[in-house]
Amino acid sequence: MYWRICPEDLLCSLIADTAPQFAPLREDPEFQADWEMTRLTAEARAILGEPGEGRCFCLKVPAVLGGDYEIANIGQISLIELIGFSGDVAQQIDDLPDGTPVEFKIID
Repeated sequence: MYWRICPEDLLCSLIADTAPQFAPLREDPEFQADWEMTRLTAEARAILGEPGEGRCFCLKVPAVLGGDYEIANIGQISLIELIGFSGDVAQQIDDLPDGTPVEFKIID
């Protein structure tokens, strides 16, 4: 099974059941451009450096919460933290209508 995790959209979806089903997706130019985000990741590497092992680039404010796909909103984070944060927020806002204001509270 091939899953696509999009932390910036707080989504995880099954995109193919088998390697033969996944292969045409990987060859599709539109899918590749969306998957790789070449321009933005190149800019992030130039400014932030290469993420270390187990780390990745991320949107500081997820797109689904109004974050922009621009370098000012890009940071680096542990992949485990990113997946955990994204899943937690996705569960908390799952039933809210689009446009509902949300507020983050930091609890020690």
